Amino acid sequence: MRPRTLIPSTVAAALLVLTGCGANGGSDSAGDAGAVTPSTASSPAQPPAGSDGSGTGTGGAKVPAALDFTATTVDGKPFDAKTLAGKPTVLWFWAPWCPKCKAQAAETAKVAADNQGKANVVGVAGLDTNASMKDFVNDTGTASFPHLSDEKGEVWKRFKVTEQSRYVILDKDGTTVYEGVLPAGKDLAGKVAGLTG
Repeated sequence: MRPRTLIPSTVAAALLVLTGCGANGGSDSAGDAGAVTPSTASSPAQPPAGSDGSGTGTGGAKVPAALDFTATTVDGKPFDAKTLAGKPTVLWFWAPWCPKCKAQAAETAKVAADNQGKANVVGVAGLDTNASMKDFVNDTGTASFPHLSDEKGEVWKRFKVTEQSRYVILDKDGTTVYEGVLPAGKDLAGKVAGLTG
């Protein structure tokens, strides 16, 4: 196992992460996650990164505070979360070495494809190197949607995520409507359909 660099404020979170990513399921409660880890990827379906500073996202939607951040994809491209405003958004927090995350990949990619244009899906990778994040995206076939490289845990902290294989689902107004683990992505499609239908 390769060494991982953690920032001091995430040491306790890392211990939770390491114990929480076994092969057997995990917590499904909405109250035990936050934002502290990485993200990865770029996507052909992703609107161009960048902001005009107007406080509006794609299509003129007002940008909620939750989406007022920038990051870099695993491919090294700039990513502006303001482009997500106005549509429901799934943030999938994962780590490259996590078997539960790998088990969620296929269903997450399917939900992204099935909801293209209606909802956003963004991976937020952490707890490892960018090279490992890129390998995970390639190995799991999830390159069709953007993945943020959050090696410093800034996006994870923003959403108070303390362990990988967690979903944070925001409605079109940027309000968190679900936070937790969905083993193998089960019911992710239903949760998104409830926001897009």
